[in-house]
Amino acid sequence: MKTAKDYLDEANAVVPKITAEEGIAKHAAGTAVFVDVRDSGLVGETGTIAGARRIARGMMEFSADPSTPFYDDALTPDADIVLVCGAGGQAALAGKTLKDMGYQNVSNVGGFSDWKAAGGPTEEG
Repeated sequence: MKTAKDYLDEANAVVPKITAEEGIAKHAAGTAVFVDVRDSGLVGETGTIAGARRIARGMMEFSADPSTPFYDDALTPDADIVLVCGAGGQAALAGKTLKDMGYQNVSNVGGFSDWKAAGGPTEEG
């Protein structure tokens, strides 16, 4: 039986983890699509990265698939996609899903609290 740790280890092996500072530089350059994978309740309580798409982890496959009505057209196969969540685990798992779907440029910036502590731009949830 696979454990949650097994899934996280697999995800972390294929989805690069970047620092909040690296993410902030990408945000400032306007070169990446930021996606917050937390559920809307948490985003509402804490806010999120300024301009981030809000795609709950459970909707990722649908939002990343152009053949569904839930497709988010910011998620193109060549986009630089930076994922964030509460602590980094959900972002890693969502990133693994995107990699499995053929997305190449996916990274995990970890938890929103780290982003905020590093001075990254935020907006209300």
